[in-house]
Amino acid sequence: MNTQNQVILSLGSNLVNRLENIQLAIQSLHNQIGTVIKVSALYETPSWGFESDAFYNCALIMQTAKPAEQLLDEILQLELELGRVRSQQEGYKARIIDIDVIAFNEEIIQTDKLKIPHPHMQNRKFVLLPMRDLNLDWRHPILQKYLPELVALAEDKSQCKEIMKLETPLQKINLQQYNYIAIEGNIGAGKTTLSSKISEDFNAKLVLERFADNPFLPKFYEDQNRYAFPLEMSFLADRYQQLTDDLAQFDLFKDFVVADYHIFKSLIFAKVTLAEDEFRLYKTMFDIIHKEMPKPDLYVYLYQNTEQLLENIKKRGRSYEMQIPAEYLEKINQGYLDFIKTQTQLNVLIIDVSNKDFVNFQEDYIFILNEIQAKLV
Repeated sequence: MNTQNQVILSLGSNLVNRLENIQLAIQSLHNQIGTVIKVSALYETPSWGFESDAFYNCALIMQTAKPAEQLLDEILQLELELGRVRSQQEGYKARIIDIDVIAFNEEIIQTDKLKIPHPHMQNRKFVLLPMRDLNLDWRHPILQKYLPELVALAEDKSQCKEIMKLETPLQKINLQQYNYIAIEGNIGAGKTTLSSKISEDFNAKLVLERFADNPFLPKFYEDQNRYAFPLEMSFLADRYQQLTDDLAQFDLFKDFVVADYHIFKSLIFAKVTLAEDEFRLYKTMFDIIHKEMPKPDLYVYLYQNTEQLLENIKKRGRSYEMQIPAEYLEKINQGYLDFIKTQTQLNVLIIDVSNKDFVNFQEDYIFILNEIQAKLV
């Protein structure tokens, strides 16, 4: 299930270099506001409601966790940055860039600032034809009609000519060259959030660790010495069973799979939590299991400083995590880094996300994608 909002935007320009304006707007939206996952062809359409040069228009699909009004505010700010000058006079005007929010999922939003779906979209071929290119399974929530029906019923008879195909920003980031990526990190580093977002944006198969029901976890945080060994053995068995079951569903030579953990993490946590004699026994079991597990094509470790980890843990509000000491998190971080140094056969990428917020800031998310992409070069 998609945890992000699907947004449809319509872009237009009829001043200066129209193609350059459109391309810059698409890339800026992707880098600064939300992930642009699909772009229509570029159309040339006559100006609507006033005499002026013809417009270039396109539509795109964006995915973002941002609410609708925040999204609108950021788009209006981006228009200004791209040179849009808004006149106080009524009526249509020529413009260097125009970015309209056409749809937000299939929601109906009626506020002073924002009306969704866009109230005139069904009457504008320069909106409908590019939207149709996107092959959306989208129904107008008020009119209860799909895009082919809206196009057929539109009274707008203006000539809209397809000019060229446009590149989607994600085409430059070919993560699918990796069939299997494991994203790891300390408690609260954001590995599940990042894995889920990459899965949604790149249409990848998603494997998430399931551990909330582990009966030993709350007890462990209360009495580590007593419950460390049964906890770690329980996690090892669960992770082995889950990874075996989940990865067996996919063809790791054809599918693109993203996981928010790998079996490696069991050894790292166990080394920190177990006494020396317990760890020796544990490692014997781990080595047997590890040999049977598929190895990821890329192992990403999200490094987060301890102060930020504690803040993230506090924000997500899991009661049994609230008493985790900073010293424990520091040992886990060091355990990961020590482990990574020994893995000469593993394709490892360490990304420092201590000063990154890839949930709220699109540019931080793009930074991570670019780091992963650069590993391919």
